[in-house]
This record gives sequence, C-alpha cells and structure tokens, in this order.
Amino acid sequence: MMNFRVNRLFLTMFGAWVLIAAPAACAGRPPGGDDSLAQSLKPPYLTNVEERGGITIWIVDGTFVRTHIDEEFTNYGQHYAFKFIPANEFWIDREGKPDEMQFFISHLLVEHALMAKGVSYDDALDSADRAELKERKKAGDVERLTEGGNLPDPAKVHLTLWKHLASGVSVWIVDGRLVRSVFDVDFTEGGHDHVYEFIPQGEVWIDNDLAEVERPYVLLHELHERNLMARGWEYDRAHAESSRLEEHYRHNPGELHAALGREGWE
Repeated sequence: MMNFRVNRLFLTMFGAWVLIAAPAACAGRPPGGDDSLAQSLKPPYLTNVEERGGITIWIVDGTFVRTHIDEEFTNYGQHYAFKFIPANEFWIDREGKPDEMQFFISHLLVEHALMAKGVSYDDALDSADRAELKERKKAGDVERLTEGGNLPDPAKVHLTLWKHLASGVSVWIVDGRLVRSVFDVDFTEGGHDHVYEFIPQGEVWIDNDLAEVERPYVLLHELHERNLMARGWEYDRAHAESSRLEEHYRHNPGELHAALGREGWE
C-alpha cells in the first residue's frame, strides 16, 4: 500500500477468518509522568521504548490507529506527518516480526527534525529514507537477495502462498523487512503488480509484519485497487476508493467475506 509515500524502483494464512472487536476507547496521551505510565496507558499506547532528544518513542497498537483514527497510518509516524501524534512523540506500530524498530527510529529522527525546521514532507522523506537505507545496508539485508552482482530476486521475499485465485492472481505473504531494505523502503502493508515494478506480474503481496487480524482488510484493499487499475483507473483514484472500502469494512467486519468474494476471493 503506497498511501502518500513515494514509490521508487530498487531503492536499495490466513486459514480462517479472525475477527475481533477493537477497543472502544479513544486514543489519548497517557496522563502523568513516567512513574504513572504502567497504570495510565490508554489506546493506542502499548510500550514506552525510550527517549531521544526530548522525544518519547512509543510502540502503539497500529490496528487500533488504523481502525479508529486514520486508516493511512502505517509502520510508524511523527507529528508533522500525522497531526494526531503529539509533537514530542514518535509512534511505531507493534511489529509482527520485531526486527525493524531501529531502522524506523533512524528514519523518524531525520524526518521529524527537518520538518520541525519547515522542510517539506517530500524533501524530509527523501533524507529520512536515505538515513534508513544506510542502516538497512549495514545490517546486510541487500546481500540476502542478491548473488554475484545480479539484480535482487523478488521470489526470495516470498514466505507463504496465501492463495492462488481463479483469475490467475497469486497472493503471497512476503518478508516485509527485505522488501523495504532492497526494493522500496516505503513499502508497507501490501502491494501489487499494477503499482510496484518489482512485484511480478499477477502477484499481490501482503507484508508479514502486518497483524494477522488486519490482513483480510489490506487484502481487500489491494485486490480492489488492482481490479480497478486493471480497468484503467489511475492509482490515486483507485487507492482513494480502496481506502474508503477498507475503512468501511474495518467498522463492518461481518460484511468483509462477501466483499472479498466480489473481488475474486473464493
């Protein structure tokens, strides 16, 4: 799912429906100081990670944020990109596989500092992406997908074939960390071949970092968006319509299975 982020080329089972009711409480800043955090946490706050230069870094419940605050919230965010995040906080979504937090913090430190000085989001994003990619390269992720100087192999990010549809489309659970480290640092939640050049023809990818309870909603978004773009819709229009549907079904989960069926999921 690209949302408002920039797509770049090579920048570098769900077996049963699981539907849960999201908390009814509204998001809010935990009252009190550090001594009272354990008693005062409110959705979407989960864990106080650390302090960096006056910024409190929180692990948050991204499912709650996307369902009740902003469907476009992705792996992380800061105040100047998401106004609902307090100015002195970074929010990082709880990872399905917790191994990217330090990459995200490196990104947020640069993005937040530049935007606080009045730098545009797009320019701050470019600088933050470069800082994040530098850390990812040092971690050795690029070498995991390349051999002998060849281009990265997209098949190497496949983890599990979720389903092969009658239309010929294959839906894969993929290693989101490797996708971000090697193909597109801004990849998040999911994507398909009509948007991302590196996704093979006829494939939809779902990020393994996404909580399983959210995967069907993102799946609906990606299938609907792909179907619209196959009919000639431009990305921005198809994305906006797919986001509208995703938000609706997050609040009406009982209708989700039928909606997926209309997109070719049988």
